[in-house]
Amino acid sequence: MTRHKFAIGQIVDFDTRITPVPRASGPYQVVRVLPAEDVRSQTYRIKSKVEPFERSAKEYEILAVGLPPTEGAATVAERPGADPMRRRWVSRPLLSR
Repeated sequence: MTRHKFAIGQIVDFDTRITPVPRASGPYQVVRVLPAEDVRSQTYRIKSKVEPFERSAKEYEILAVGLPPTEGAATVAERPGADPMRRRWVSRPLLSR
């Protein structure tokens, strides 16, 4: 079984070191992982909020987006109100005072 570098729902952007192609600036969200055509190059479907369509991107063309740890940003699991098992926000009922 092939391990994927990026997970569905993960935020990515195109690697700027690759030859530039006209496209909307990121970030993009991984929508799905396509069946592998080649063992060495996994393909992903990614979607930007500013475009009405999905794009196809090879694994080597995209990079994970995130705040560097030096900026003191907490991970989703460390934030109050986050569900560490699902790594996303959990809606909580409002408490009356």
